[in-house]
Amino acid sequence: MLKKRRSFRRQKVCKWCVDKIEAVDFKDAKRLRNFITDRGKIIPRRISGSCASHQRQLGGAIKRARSIALLPFAADLP
Repeated sequence: MLKKRRSFRRQKVCKWCVDKIEAVDFKDAKRLRNFITDRGKIIPRRISGSCASHQRQLGGAIKRARSIALLPFAADLP
């Protein structure tokens, strides 16, 4: 019988809760850029570690920031 290896995963923590930010601001493009991929997609909460309420706020804030051209809709073309 093979012995299972125990894997250690670091527990993900919501960055918004750690910084005690209650509302995600769509004008904070510098912080929002950390939650989108190079292709311009929103990073899911299973990867980013955001809690459910902040992830919902984050999605709305990113979409709002895109509409006023603070964030790109898609990746830059070469």
